[in-house]
Amino acid sequence: MLAMSNTATANIAGITQAGIPGMIHLTPVLDAEFLATGEVQSLPNVAETPKGVPTPALITRGVHLLTPYAHIELLDLGLEVQPKGDDLTIHHFDIKPSQSIAEGANIDAKALFNKGVSFGKSYECKDDYLILGESVPSGTTTATATALALGYDAKALFSSSFKEVPNNIREETITQALKKVEGKTDLFDILGSVADNMLIFNAGFILGVNARFPIVLAGGTQMACVLLVANSISHYMGAEVDSTNLALCTTKWVAQDENSDIKALLEMCDFPINAYYADFDFSLSKHPALKLYDEGEAKEGVGAGGALMYGVLNGVSKEDITRQVEKFLK
Repeated sequence: MLAMSNTATANIAGITQAGIPGMIHLTPVLDAEFLATGEVQSLPNVAETPKGVPTPALITRGVHLLTPYAHIELLDLGLEVQPKGDDLTIHHFDIKPSQSIAEGANIDAKALFNKGVSFGKSYECKDDYLILGESVPSGTTTATATALALGYDAKALFSSSFKEVPNNIREETITQALKKVEGKTDLFDILGSVADNMLIFNAGFILGVNARFPIVLAGGTQMACVLLVANSISHYMGAEVDSTNLALCTTKWVAQDENSDIKALLEMCDFPINAYYADFDFSLSKHPALKLYDEGEAKEGVGAGGALMYGVLNGVSKEDITRQVEKFLK
């Protein structure tokens, strides 16, 4: 299941490289199209960064071709453009894209959270477990602002799609976002100003599912922030998070990233969480675009960490995955 959302935070010049400049809003759509159908419909080519790093959707799709997921479903959590393709399973919730956190995201966080809870309560998982990924350009910026606004000491802990993080732009944006919530005490008011739709909805979804079936949060520090949001909301509402059927799976590139610390983020939760990373890299590849991953670009997204873990559990080799991803780039 891929949670897709747009935040106008991504329109701030230089803040993200998750896609094509001027068309960043298409990134989740292209990711969804490629994951679900194997080709992009809304542009001639898959999304890649200005440095030529292709989307992690190639990894998630590659694993699917080697050991298929039972189902691929998409969550529209506020998109500017809808994915195209035959037989797409898209869940719609009448959610609008969020505004830039620098100006105030303008999210009705309570209503959005409740939509997540309702979906979690009603969703029937027909398989052994659910792998939940995300595609939200500039989502690590909104996640950082969210964690800080909720009182977590997380300033230097979040990952980025960049190898060299654009800290001045990012920090300025986060500082502006935090100024907007100074003095606010209502948790949903705070989230509505500094967060993005994916963080709030998925926190609600997890709490709504309430351990009825296993969920693998497939992602890096953004998914860790989903857990922090769930942690804070459950406190606020006098409840507890049942994490017995929750796990987080990420990539080696996030787990070993020197500029972030996902383990420290997870340890801020008041509940235990099992977390893993797949021991996968592109050391077997000679393709220059894929070598950029090993150099610290992109790192995670579109459920890549969870997909790699799923591949490993189903006996797919590192070489198989590497060769499959290389085929997409010929």
